[in-house]
Amino acid sequence: MHKIAKPIIPYRKIEAEGGCGVIGVASTEKIAGKHLLSALCQMRDRGNGKGGGIAAVGLCPEFFNVDRAVLENDYLLAIAYLDHNCQQELERDYIHSIFEVDHTFAMPHLSNYQALDGLDVAPPKVIAYFVRVKKDVVADFQEKSDVASLSQQAAEDEIVYQNSYHLNRTFYAAAGEKRAFVLSHGKNLIVIKMVGYGDDVIRYYKLEEFLAHVWIGHHRYPTKGKVWHPGGAHPFVGLNEALVHNGDFANYYSMCEYLSQRNIYPLFLTDTEVSVLVFDLLYRNYKYPLEYVIEALAPYIKVCPTSP
Repeated sequence: MHKIAKPIIPYRKIEAEGGCGVIGVASTEKIAGKHLLSALCQMRDRGNGKGGGIAAVGLCPEFFNVDRAVLENDYLLAIAYLDHNCQQELERDYIHSIFEVDHTFAMPHLSNYQALDGLDVAPPKVIAYFVRVKKDVVADFQEKSDVASLSQQAAEDEIVYQNSYHLNRTFYAAAGEKRAFVLSHGKNLIVIKMVGYGDDVIRYYKLEEFLAHVWIGHHRYPTKGKVWHPGGAHPFVGLNEALVHNGDFANYYSMCEYLSQRNIYPLFLTDTEVSVLVFDLLYRNYKYPLEYVIEALAPYIKVCPTSP
């Protein structure tokens, strides 16, 4: 009698199980950041310390020392400063020239980042600016851009979006040393990210008691592109949206070509950014219904049974 040999199952390293760690929480009651820590720590094998981030929506105005009207009506422009010496230049050219600034808030953080085990790169200094677009800037934009048909709100949204793009090109995506970049610019929303893990973000910026209705946490496990830079960590933002992703996009190049035809270009050297650029284009600019946008980003494929 011949014995049937069992198939040999090759040993897989733990690293092979990686592919980004993602957690999302939403509640009618505000949730403290500390409640993400256990899940993020459990998923550390789904990251490699090259990028971690969080997004929070539905914030607590008391944390920022502002009233609720400012929190809900102003754009919360969060800037990550890698080079503290560029702050005055950046504020002059991309904040005070464009916006009325109602409040400025420096995010708290640990005094020594090396107190966190495995955190090898100093996280950026994060400043939150609560801003409104200046009226003369809106009027000038509408006149020069020939977009008088846009509502006041839509014009302001576009100014904020374009200003962040130009800021990032000047201070981060341009050749040379990366000095600063926009983390987020929506209303009642903030994104914070760095080179590290998602739970490092919560601990370093002292977000354990930070309250929000919606949270996203992310460990990056990059397999393509430049892996160390903080701008390449998730989440990525549209205007009032934050997006994280697990995996690779097979059609990254074709989507970049599609966006370039509309004068839109990714800056942060990772494929996930392209998805949020497409989302913003379809949802905010083309005003497609949300369900259409979701279908465009993640199409549902129905498999029909084979006829007998």
